[in-house]
Amino acid sequence: MPNYTLVMGNKNYSSWSMRPWLVLRHFEIPFTEHVIALFEPGHDAAIRAFSPSGKVPLLVDGDLRVWDSLAICEYLAERHPAARLWPDSIAARAHARAISAEMHSGFVALRSNMGMNVRRSFPGTGMTPEVARDIARIEQIWVDCLKRAGGPFLFGAFGIADAMYAPVVTRFKTYAVSLSAVARAYVERILALPVMREWYAAAQAEAEVLPQFEHRP
Repeated sequence: MPNYTLVMGNKNYSSWSMRPWLVLRHFEIPFTEHVIALFEPGHDAAIRAFSPSGKVPLLVDGDLRVWDSLAICEYLAERHPAARLWPDSIAARAHARAISAEMHSGFVALRSNMGMNVRRSFPGTGMTPEVARDIARIEQIWVDCLKRAGGPFLFGAFGIADAMYAPVVTRFKTYAVSLSAVARAYVERILALPVMREWYAAAQAEAEVLPQFEHRP
C-alpha cells in the first residue's frame, strides 16, 4: 500500500489543492495531509522544501515527487486502476481528459475575478464580460457531459473531471452566480458530497485569514 503525503495549501483558498484532495478522500485512498499556510512568512521556503516548482499541491510517494494537480490525479489513476478515476471507455476518457485540461489551462478571467474563498459570500461581484464568457463555456461543458452520461456527475460516477471543476463550484456558490437549472443541480450535487462538506468544515476551522482574498469591490 502506498504511503502518500499530499503537500497542500489552506483549504479556504487553495483551489489547486482541492482537486487531488477530493480524489484521495472520495475514493478512500489513504494519505497524510501536510498543510502549508500560504502567504505566511516562510511559506515559499516551506513549499520548496518539497516541491521543485515552488507550488502546491504536491504528492509524495516514497522518493517520488509529483507536482501539479492534474499530474497527481493522473498518477493516482495509474496507481489505483480499480478505483476507475477516469471513465471506462476510450472515447469518454478522452473527453474527460479534454475538459479537465481545459479547466487546468483556461478560464483565466474567472480565476482572476472570482478567487476561491469558501468561507465568504460576495454575491454580484467579480462579473465582467470575460467572466460571463467563461461561465457560459463551463455551463456548456457541464450540460453536454451530463446529457451524454445521464448524470449524476459529468461522466456518470464521480471522477477526476468532477474534481477538476469542484473549485469552480465553490466560486459559483461564493459569488452567487446565476446558472441554468441543469448546472445549478450539478453544483448542488457536488456541494452535497460528504468530501465537499468535510472540506468546507475544515476551511471554517482554519485560523489563517488572507486580506487580499477577503475583500471584493
